Amino acid sequence: MFTNSYPGIRVEDGIPQRIIDDVIREDRFSLYLNNTHILDQVASNDMLRELGAGFVICEGLSDAVESVNVDGTDIWIEADTRKDVTLEMRSCGGHGIHQNEPGIVTSSLTIPPEEVYAATAEIMSDTWQKTGGVHCSVLLKEGTVVAKSCDIGRHNTVDKVVGAAELQQTDRSLCYIGCTGRQPSGMVGKVANAGIPILISRAAPTNKGINLAESVGITLINFSRGRRFTIFAHPERVTGIHQMTLNETDGTIK
Repeated sequence: MFTNSYPGIRVEDGIPQRIIDDVIREDRFSLYLNNTHILDQVASNDMLRELGAGFVICEGLSDAVESVNVDGTDIWIEADTRKDVTLEMRSCGGHGIHQNEPGIVTSSLTIPPEEVYAATAEIMSDTWQKTGGVHCSVLLKEGTVVAKSCDIGRHNTVDKVVGAAELQQTDRSLCYIGCTGRQPSGMVGKVANAGIPILISRAAPTNKGINLAESVGITLINFSRGRRFTIFAHPERVTGIHQMTLNETDGTIK
């Protein structure tokens, strides 16, 4: 279950009213890689196999996983690792694996603006509307949803949809991802390690998020809301606009 019900007092125009409200649950899980504990992760208690698989891939520990098993709050992952585990503090306040800059993301994928709008619409969820306490990510391929996740942590939502693609053996280089959360370098790095070429977010980027997207070849789209969005890196993957150039004098598009 994502939520628990709690009593509260809602005050509107100074008038109190007793209510019962849905509140998002916060759970903690231990991740083990090749029988070695790597960290404890605060997450929502669903898609746990996907969380384990996606975490290993998105943190650059491996390109693929061999198996994932869940035993209570323990997630056991087997994978052929390519680097040692060194923890670092992330912008969310949690820990991830220290990352060197990911490799270049190569893909022939392009999408029209309509698919950016559609991906943004898919990010919305009943859980968010009921609680306001989760982030969401959605992974799409050819306009079809491959996986969707809501979680208390924005990083976890990316791990879970990437893990779902891995367990389904979906070619991630032909996928694009939509997220609710802001995009610092840690989030962009996760998507790069997964080999996903297009990242769409309703929220803002950071300077290092933009710089990393530019250097590793990810199309970074932010502030995607309704029928508008801003491209900060590699606009060539959005069809119909890549011929446009920015007039440095007045900022208009030619």
